[in-house]
Amino acid sequence: MTQQMIFVNLAADDLDASKKFFTALGYKLDEQFSDENTASVVIGDTVIVMLHTKQRYAEFTKKEIADSTRTSEVLLALSSESREKVDELVEKALAAGGSVSGETQDQGFMYGRAFDDLDGHTWEIVWMDPSALEG
Repeated sequence: MTQQMIFVNLAADDLDASKKFFTALGYKLDEQFSDENTASVVIGDTVIVMLHTKQRYAEFTKKEIADSTRTSEVLLALSSESREKVDELVEKALAAGGSVSGETQDQGFMYGRAFDDLDGHTWEIVWMDPSALEG
């Protein structure tokens, strides 16, 4: 069975600034699928974020584009390999201009923090102790 991929499409106010933000987090741009209106950000083997100018994004929907600094359109959650990696990625996001979103969640077996990117999209970074998943 082929592993399914997800392509997360997000509107960006300033595409160049958003590209710098995500590369500062350690993600790579796929230039083959990027142009002056779109940036393809490789999060992992099966997760790609497509950042679009609002004009390009509007080509894909008839709905009004949400102002993600004022309303919540989606919560994006990424798994992390450790608590330390959660903190590392969130600290990179904050240093690159992101902002804290919500409180740190520490339930012992699960740990998470969240940040808003430059356009207000909320990213939750979560680690779960693998032994907690075992029956």
